[in-house]
Amino acid sequence: MTTVVAPEARALRRARRTIAGQIAVVITMVVLAAGVIAYWVLLRGQAAETERQLEFALGHGLSATPPGCTYLVTPQGHAPAGRLPFTLPPMPPVPNDGDVVTEERVLDGATYTIRTVNRGGEVWQAYFNEHYLISDREQLLLGLGAAELVVLIASVLSGYLLAGRAIRPLGEALRRQRTFVADASHELRAPLTRLHTRTQLLARRGGAGPAELETLVSGTRELGAVVDDLLLSAQACSERPQLEPVQLAVLAEQAVAAESVRANDRQVDLRLSRSPGLEDVVPGVPTALRRVLSALLDNAIGHTPPGGSIEVILANPDARHVELRVCDTGTGFPQHEAERLFERFAHGAHGEGRRFGLGLALVQEVVAGHGGTIAAFGKPGVGATFTLRFQRA
Repeated sequence: MTTVVAPEARALRRARRTIAGQIAVVITMVVLAAGVIAYWVLLRGQAAETERQLEFALGHGLSATPPGCTYLVTPQGHAPAGRLPFTLPPMPPVPNDGDVVTEERVLDGATYTIRTVNRGGEVWQAYFNEHYLISDREQLLLGLGAAELVVLIASVLSGYLLAGRAIRPLGEALRRQRTFVADASHELRAPLTRLHTRTQLLARRGGAGPAELETLVSGTRELGAVVDDLLLSAQACSERPQLEPVQLAVLAEQAVAAESVRANDRQVDLRLSRSPGLEDVVPGVPTALRRVLSALLDNAIGHTPPGGSIEVILANPDARHVELRVCDTGTGFPQHEAERLFERFAHGAHGEGRRFGLGLALVQEVVAGHGGTIAAFGKPGVGATFTLRFQRA
């Protein structure tokens, strides 16, 4: 089956290749510059060594002539130290006493640097065989070329891997954006369709009774709740508010009090309990944590049938943490679905509508933003427990 590649994926791959290429070019240029500098330093050193050898030979005469590298030629036209390995070329004119002529020639297949000097009317020559210097230069160039090739290949591969790691968060963000837009569109379509249908029916009937108006109000409220969740999700992802000491027990009392009327209407027992000597102060944002508690209670009430119970429990599992559990005797869920409950717009198979929407996804984002953890435990037909754990302030 052919896989359809999204435009974002193609753009990311193109960006990855571009970044990898740029990294490879930069690293290769740096290594090339280092090689050029090394070669220049070698040339300078070899030139100085040639100069030293020639001056030494001309200055110290026959006994100091090093065999096989530097040759000293007398005014009579032969090498005192032995037979020359090349045919002597014509001497350049050096008319004045103290004049020096330096030149480079290829003699019998070998390259020599020749220095000719006039000393009191006698012309002396020193020949320096550059065979070993040229060999050193060739070896250096070969090594630099091989190193450049290895560095180029390594930089391309490492640049590709590093670029992939660098753009992976961007790719994930684009994927989430596409999924979010698709899911949000799906989630908004249902209430909008119902509102449009009801409005058409009212227009055909020519009037609206209290029941029809209440239905419209309920639909707009549902639509507004979805939009609020979308805004809260965007806010949670973009803002990093300042944390302050928050009494978790106070927020829990307020949340339980706010949901008590709804729980009574559904004939659900809602209560709050806390362990003796509770230390409940945590660093956080009161509004965000209040939203977390409200979403958990809303989820519990929506999934607990009449006659059931919901208990909010606060305790200190150890000296450094505060734990809040929301336990219900509702429809529950299979434990293997626990992770999926925190996905955006997740739907379950039990309960009243069993639509989690953005609620639990936002809960997880807010809890993670506070440095806490959330875990879900459930069993079909028995109930569910959501456990939050925060570090104490």
